[in-house]
Amino acid sequence: MERVFSRSSYILGEEVEALEAEFARAHDCAYGVGVGSGTDALQLALRACGVKAGDEVLTVANVWVPTVCAIRAAGARPVFVDIAPRTFGMDPEKIAGALTPRTAAILPVHLYGQVVDMDPILEAAAKRGIPVIEDACQAHGARYRGRKAGSLGAAGCFSFYPTKNLGAYGDGGMVVTNDAAVARSVRSLRNYGETQPRYTCREVGVNSRLDELQAAMLRVKLRRLDGWNERRRRHAARYDAGLAGSAVRVPCEARKARHVYHLYVVRSARRDELRAWLAERGVGTAVHYPIPVHLQPAFARLGYRRGDLPETERACEQVLSLPIYPELTAAQVRRVIDAIREFPGRKGRS
Repeated sequence: MERVFSRSSYILGEEVEALEAEFARAHDCAYGVGVGSGTDALQLALRACGVKAGDEVLTVANVWVPTVCAIRAAGARPVFVDIAPRTFGMDPEKIAGALTPRTAAILPVHLYGQVVDMDPILEAAAKRGIPVIEDACQAHGARYRGRKAGSLGAAGCFSFYPTKNLGAYGDGGMVVTNDAAVARSVRSLRNYGETQPRYTCREVGVNSRLDELQAAMLRVKLRRLDGWNERRRRHAARYDAGLAGSAVRVPCEARKARHVYHLYVVRSARRDELRAWLAERGVGTAVHYPIPVHLQPAFARLGYRRGDLPETERACEQVLSLPIYPELTAAQVRRVIDAIREFPGRKGRS
């Protein structure tokens, strides 16, 4: 922070350029472009990959609304694909039934810190000649077949919201890509559409610029990301072992993936009872996310109805996020496990 203040350069300066290079390298990509938020990263990546008004983008609905807001901001219509119940990710077997002549991109969400099964998604996209834009906002450092989240499709989008595995002290985001043209387009769009020479605007962009202070602090934290992710994985392993055979179903780490546990999400058909039980015992929990996007009032005009995405809807009724963060102690994990194992009865396990 002192270095930034001494330079009196606060927008698109040396710290942002350095973070862009370091973050891209850490995620197996050639280019990084810092933007104002994860939502902006998604919107600008979609636009840079050619998505426009009237197009359709395949995604999932068991997420919070920013993913879909980004699709709408790019002018496109979201089309929802149901999820695989064990991993919470887009079910590749449901993609064919969702494709239409207007499908311009596929936007899988690496939810809770686990990369979606990408091979069949990339294959389906390649057959149609459309890009895959990864929503990796919860998957900093996660892997799929040894490759980092964000490096698998045409572009990967990350959020630096304070609660993420790599969080800033406010909003921020990043687009990573191995495509120079995509990176160039996002750089222009984030700054009103400006290109060279300066003060030349060739398309209508937005004001979405990661600031120097956030970039400077994120550079320090980035060096600690792998260690923090390993601590999350150790906590998750303790939960897995301690909750085996309990009233909840523990999350599944896919065989091809390396989960970074942004969230540790269990399932229970008695979710609300269990949550109240834990609250009485001083254990905080959260629900990510109780209302699927296709049933949100703001998106009613899309025409979806309850029952259209059965696995998505079932998951949203059952998911419960337990405490997980690097500074959590083994004793605290044990306390959560004991409280769940003491939950009266085991009926209604998902």
